[in-house]
Amino acid sequence: MAKNATSTQRLSFEGALGDALQARLELPTGPIRATAIFAHCFTCSKDIFAAKHIATQLASKGFAVMRFDFTGLGTSEGDFADTNFSSNIDDLVRAADTLREAIAGPSLLVGHSLGGAAVLAAAAKIPEVQAVATIGAPADVNHIEHSFKCQLNEIEANGEAEVSLAGRPFTIKKQFLEDLDQHSLADQIGNMNKALMVLHSPIDDTVGIENAAEIFTAAKHPKSFVSLDTADHLLTNKDDAIYAAEVITAWAARFVEGGHEPQADVPLGALVAETGLGKFQNFVRVGHHTLLADEPRSVGGLDTGPTPYDYLATALGACTTMTLRMYADFKKLPVEHISTEVLHNKVHGSDCQECSTDDLEGKANSKGKIDRFERLISLKGNLSQKDREALLRIADKCPVHQTMEHGSVVVSKLVE
Repeated sequence: MAKNATSTQRLSFEGALGDALQARLELPTGPIRATAIFAHCFTCSKDIFAAKHIATQLASKGFAVMRFDFTGLGTSEGDFADTNFSSNIDDLVRAADTLREAIAGPSLLVGHSLGGAAVLAAAAKIPEVQAVATIGAPADVNHIEHSFKCQLNEIEANGEAEVSLAGRPFTIKKQFLEDLDQHSLADQIGNMNKALMVLHSPIDDTVGIENAAEIFTAAKHPKSFVSLDTADHLLTNKDDAIYAAEVITAWAARFVEGGHEPQADVPLGALVAETGLGKFQNFVRVGHHTLLADEPRSVGGLDTGPTPYDYLATALGACTTMTLRMYADFKKLPVEHISTEVLHNKVHGSDCQECSTDDLEGKANSKGKIDRFERLISLKGNLSQKDREALLRIADKCPVHQTMEHGSVVVSKLVE
């Protein structure tokens, strides 16, 4: 199976209880086909095996996939003991708000185990959602009580108890149990009005296969069921996780609108906003493309993306290479490959031997320095010296080059 490259970016947002929740955004290298959120299982984290592999596979098919740690779990802040199923739903809605601001609201929700129950309950609260997929999800949220049934009496009597879940200690409070009683998942499934896919293993010994039947029965069409055959509850086998992702991707394509064209109320230029991680990290959105900008660790950044000057050099290099390709094709020159490396330095005008008087006039800063960009252009092909010299002259016609040399006007306005 051919795999496309993906990239991962870190995000942070405020959860339902006011704590900073940590997330990862898996991005395709090409156009974003749709956006999705993955909700992990009870007491798990966004970085469990299944979550990582499913997010990666979906991203390789063009989905931008956000996975995050619920309050008090993984690398997110907060106290797990203060959470409940309602706060999990609200965390999901907050995650959708963050994804909407960064790219677009999620059109697909994928939930694993109790995360599956959470996406079923949250789907109606997120207007962009068109499809929901659950993996090993319970049909009744009270099913989670089976994980600590021996401590139920202690919780009722003392208001809380320490329980062991997946080999780790967690405090469960009485309010957690009382909150579970407030949710009728069957009603929420019936009123969801979203396309639904239920994935479940017939040998799941954590959440029995009968739960899949109940979810499927409660849902209205369109709905689908997929058996995960010999998979365990956590999909610890890589092939099972990849299979689940491929099935979800193929199924969702029928219901999820592809691509995100610029809308009338969305800026057509570059949108740059702080992510909340580190001192300088910014999320960059240009059309349906998403990037990160940052600074090196030596100046207090996280070094998770190019610096602003790196982006400026990239713009010059890309424009140069594209301009040369257009000219070479127009002139039918045998150019096999073009590359442009751009180096940037701040130098004293007197040290710039290639700079003319016009180049230096009015361009020095308060310290008498100017920005010097050097392009190292590589041309491969059976080209004459005359052709190479002509191409070098054409490089100066690159529109970004012209903008940088001739100057431009920047207008700034405050907006709400």
